[in-house]
Amino acid sequence: MADNNAPLAYRLRPATLDAFFGQTEVIGEGTALRKAIDSDTLSSVIFAGPPGTGKTTLAKIIAETTNHPFHQLSAVTSGIKDIKEVCAPSASGAVSLFSRRKVLFIDEIHRFNKTQQDALLPYVENGSVILIGATTENPYFSVNNALLSRSQVYLFKPHSVENLSAIIKRALADKNGYDGKIKMTDDTIAYIAGMADGDARRALNLLEVAVLTIGANITLEQAEKLLKQRNMRYDKNGEDHYDTISVFIKTMRGSDIDAALVWLYKMIVSGEEPRFLFRRMAIFASEDIGNADPRALQIVMSAWQAFEFVGFPEGEYFLAHACVYLAQAPKSNAITRAMGAARKAVESASALEVPYHLRNAADARMKQHGYGAGYQYAHKSDAGVVNDNYFPIGMPVQNFYDPSDRGFEADIRERWQKTKEVVRGK
Repeated sequence: MADNNAPLAYRLRPATLDAFFGQTEVIGEGTALRKAIDSDTLSSVIFAGPPGTGKTTLAKIIAETTNHPFHQLSAVTSGIKDIKEVCAPSASGAVSLFSRRKVLFIDEIHRFNKTQQDALLPYVENGSVILIGATTENPYFSVNNALLSRSQVYLFKPHSVENLSAIIKRALADKNGYDGKIKMTDDTIAYIAGMADGDARRALNLLEVAVLTIGANITLEQAEKLLKQRNMRYDKNGEDHYDTISVFIKTMRGSDIDAALVWLYKMIVSGEEPRFLFRRMAIFASEDIGNADPRALQIVMSAWQAFEFVGFPEGEYFLAHACVYLAQAPKSNAITRAMGAARKAVESASALEVPYHLRNAADARMKQHGYGAGYQYAHKSDAGVVNDNYFPIGMPVQNFYDPSDRGFEADIRERWQKTKEVVRGK
């Protein structure tokens, strides 16, 4: 029976797979993981996802259903000695006997360093230990490849508002929760669910705060007044940081101004470093816009300079100004493609000798060796360009920069085409 003095989230932690909410792609009926748990034939797994998505809960359900000895360690407080104390005894004898295998759950496994993770390898590799690792970080960055190759990775997603609403309703009705004694409308439940940012534990904590503060009858207005500050899931050094800046860049590239502002403000509200945002937008101005709108980089740099003068909160204007300008600007990655092609040509060239007629004849004796001989001074031509070969000796003439027909780059395309006809000959 649950301890009524324990936090609500603890009292309502599901104890069976049937009571487990969400993650149907991972643990739903018919999935490989569900079958493995039901048949007690689980192999090593890594559960990765944001807090409050069910990783630890599922591990505890496995602990209740498996016939193997179950052990739990926290990577925050445990070390190699603890790993060996749990794992080493089961490594002796005939490991092929399933009765000798242990299930080891390691919470926050990403906090183990490489040496500590390597200490798990012999036991996972010989099958004496079934590892269940839980992490809020990207496992492909935070867990050793050797462990990953011996484990199945399952990605847990944030709960939907619908799932969280169902969890809150269960808490209101369950005898280990409020046993039907707390009244609130569906709108109030949905509001609390929406404030939890996909985290079931946070949803239940918010519900508990509301009950303790307001009482048995909770209106939407009261909930909004009490829970007006939303704590978003955002780690400036974690995966969400990289995912969010990635979607911000992709949204500006896709020219959706409104969605770009949403991602920008997610980062601003979460305390992201503004100089990081300006750096990313400055790169974007050249990488994704380039000469389609040469003013884009100027706008970003001017906004950045203005921010340095003003700072927050008014500095938000300059971040938003730059974001909106970049999102609406015509896009071109012609410079990016030209850079890649030119670098490839340079790296694959056997030599990059400067043509003699383009060398600087700084001394009369150099002229005797042909330095500068035949050089045509472009300004003497009425068109400002002359027919000549400016490529390294032996390198064929190539086309790297192919301007788009968008924005200002369309003018460059027309001018560049006419120039090439003269420089390289029709």
